[in-house]
Amino acid sequence: MPGFKVARHSNSATTRGRPWLTGLRQRDSIAFMAKTRCHYNIMLRPEPEGGYTALVPALPGCVTYGRTLEEAREMAKDAISGYIVSLRKHKDPIPSDDNTLVASLGLEYAEAARR
Repeated sequence: MPGFKVARHSNSATTRGRPWLTGLRQRDSIAFMAKTRCHYNIMLRPEPEGGYTALVPALPGCVTYGRTLEEAREMAKDAISGYIVSLRKHKDPIPSDDNTLVASLGLEYAEAARR
């Protein structure tokens, strides 16, 4: 960072050998940055050739793939993280599914008669 130096205070009981940026108060350091926790629903769709496509409805275009359910979930986490980084970079709002209710519907319908 321009204008700041990284200092290591190995003898200080409060820092315990961790590097701190000089010129900043301790609570302003990266170690004390606030984090936001958001909830995202994902849809995991089995693919005919195998594996699963993971879609994130709250983030348009956020789609990924995994060979297993576990891999698809991990890939979705990575895709969501990258999507949020891009939103922040462009100063766009970050949507979430915090207030979204999820439901599943089963429907019966008549098949069309064949001729």
